[in-house]
Amino acid sequence: MSVIESALDTHGEEYRQNREALLAAVEEFRAIEQQVVDTAEGKRAKFEKRGQLLPHERISRLLDAGSPFLSLMNLAGYKMHDDKDGTEAGGSTIAGIGYVSGVRCLVTASNSAIKGGTISPSGLHKTLRLQRIALENKLPVVSLVESGGANLNYAAEVFVDGARTFANQARLSAAGIPQITVVHGNATAGGAYQPGLSDYVVVVRERAKMFLAGPPLLKAATGEIATDEELGGAEMHSGTAGTAEYLAENDGDGIRQARELVKLLGWRRAAAEAPAHEPPRYDPQELLGVIPADAKKPYDVREVIARIVDGSDFLDFKNDWDSATVCGWSTLEGKPVGIIGNNGPITPRGAAKAAQFIQLCDQTRRPLLFLHNTTGFMVGTDAEQNGVIKHGSKMLQAVANARVPKISVVIGGSYGAGNYAMCGRGLDPRFIFAWPNSRVAVMGGQQAGMVLRIVAEAKQRANGIEPDEKVLDMLQQSTAQKLDSQSTALYGTARLWDDGIIDPRDTRRVVAYALDICEDAEQRQLHPNAFGVARL
Repeated sequence: MSVIESALDTHGEEYRQNREALLAAVEEFRAIEQQVVDTAEGKRAKFEKRGQLLPHERISRLLDAGSPFLSLMNLAGYKMHDDKDGTEAGGSTIAGIGYVSGVRCLVTASNSAIKGGTISPSGLHKTLRLQRIALENKLPVVSLVESGGANLNYAAEVFVDGARTFANQARLSAAGIPQITVVHGNATAGGAYQPGLSDYVVVVRERAKMFLAGPPLLKAATGEIATDEELGGAEMHSGTAGTAEYLAENDGDGIRQARELVKLLGWRRAAAEAPAHEPPRYDPQELLGVIPADAKKPYDVREVIARIVDGSDFLDFKNDWDSATVCGWSTLEGKPVGIIGNNGPITPRGAAKAAQFIQLCDQTRRPLLFLHNTTGFMVGTDAEQNGVIKHGSKMLQAVANARVPKISVVIGGSYGAGNYAMCGRGLDPRFIFAWPNSRVAVMGGQQAGMVLRIVAEAKQRANGIEPDEKVLDMLQQSTAQKLDSQSTALYGTARLWDDGIIDPRDTRRVVAYALDICEDAEQRQLHPNAFGVARL
């Protein structure tokens, strides 16, 4: 391989402006994440009065001190449903991948400090995504539960697909993936099945409450009067119903027991440790100044690659044949990886080149890393006559059918079918992250506005009407504004178009961690059964 020679002027004015613009975008999404934490922190007195830990404290106690933790979908549902100002984002769940008793697990905690942890549609879809991550990556699941169940304001949007979470739990157990749940408080109605479908259940004395119908609904439905404890208390479930295997004295004790259970699973690392490797020759801090503040300005994606791969070594593939789609081989923290990036639209040659490159990576079981920054496929007479549809289809086929883990990072624009070809959400990458400056849309707002203007004007002329320029201007501007507002990183992450926005400076660490998760999953042998572990 050859070392990438950077042409980035880190002392120039353009670098400074780029850095300031991207740093402001980082600070914006970090501030929103902090607002969510602060909203929960405002309930501290209430939790302490009940002798409880706040949800983020539960996660902190569960994880091994000082170990890496990859947060997932922190801003799911941002400014959607009941989240009016962004302070309640997260889909009522805190989640990520981290180490518990030395075992890498998918961990979740109901964010019961915000609306009682009730589940909105975005929370449901976040849960479904988390379950898929656990299954694909063969990760044990530890859940810290306290939720009022579905948010009844959105019951119609949650009810039918909510069954998928139950089915997924059953399938995870059948696949041989352990699920451990600590019930810290309410787990009512459909929420009671979450612990019921887990393989191990710990309930907290005098706090956990699991029932299909709480005392008010029971009285209304049957006339029976029962206390919370009689109907679904921790002691009843651990000693009478047998729904729970373990009884904890408080939140901390429940988490301690969960850690003990993970330790006793006998879950060992499957993949070999990564070989020795060099850090990039260029400072990852410089990634802040690589991306132009003006999205229309081109840059060489190799400047990004040089700051994330080992030793900044990168072997180009067919660069003399097509330079707009960059393909090549490298290693990242000792792990081989094939990288595809964009230096312009995807041309017919670029699509054919990428399709061949993906097949070569698939042949040698080399994971793929996609770095998105494309306006999409090249358009025009020349592109069409050179088979852009034919070759673009080959690239899409290769991306869709590649059997190796695929990781995507949207570092700039990701437009039109280019988003698909670069393994956007719809092509099911194993993980997908976004930089805070990124944009995802069918096309740019300016182009969309112009397209609708041209169509409207042609329609009016065809009907014998003289076009009104003011009306056309308004149509063009409103369309552009709408698409631009719906293409931001915050808009996309709220809708789970990615698994989270990341600081560009963390790209190497995040991708390396994801690659390690994927490698471990590839090597791990599970012991499935037919129906999962039933509680008898």
